[in-house]
Amino acid sequence: MSRSTNKFGLVDQPKGQLAAALRRRKHELADRFAIPHDLLAGSLSLSHTRCGKTSCHCAEGEGHPVWQLTFMLDGKKRVEKIPPEWAEDVGRRVQAGKEFKDAVAEVCAANARLLGLWRQQTKGRRR
Repeated sequence: MSRSTNKFGLVDQPKGQLAAALRRRKHELADRFAIPHDLLAGSLSLSHTRCGKTSCHCAEGEGHPVWQLTFMLDGKKRVEKIPPEWAEDVGRRVQAGKEFKDAVAEVCAANARLLGLWRQQTKGRRR
């Protein structure tokens, strides 16, 4: 599909308040997120396991705390145990990864809506 250009040779964009708001939000997100090098995808969770020793406190109580990072790699679910002293940092990195992924999804959605608006506004116009 060819797009029309304005008098400066730039590709025309959809007009109107919605289009302007979508472009503004898209640029805010794009400017806010450079790709950080330490992002993690997945989820971090705390579970409790029992070691199996009858004399251990976990036999009667809640169990031993275990932090786990669950993520997909090459289409397969992976689970990595995380040392307790890493949990805070890994949690921060997972949250940053989620925020980045959400921002990318929002930019893609804004681009799709802008494309739809542009298409509606150019229907019937001869090029």
